[in-house]
Amino acid sequence: MKYVLLYESADDVMAKAPLHYDAHVAWAGEFEARGELLGIGTFEDPQTQGSMAMFRTREAAEAFVTGDPFIANGVVKSHDIRGWNG
Repeated sequence: MKYVLLYESADDVMAKAPLHYDAHVAWAGEFEARGELLGIGTFEDPQTQGSMAMFRTREAAEAFVTGDPFIANGVVKSHDIRGWNG
């Protein structure tokens, strides 16, 4: 089982995301370096489709959410973590 983190973008994501992008990438890099983050990125249209990340454990996905600068700074409107049997 892997865990998918889905982000719904804030209404003004294209204005906010660039301001916090470097901090978000650095945060993701920590999880990637530990082997917990398997992939991360936006969908084709980030404004309407949001983004996702895939983690090895639910705990890693939850920890990511608690410290992600995108959440702390309102780039993300809401999120959901789902188990995936892929």
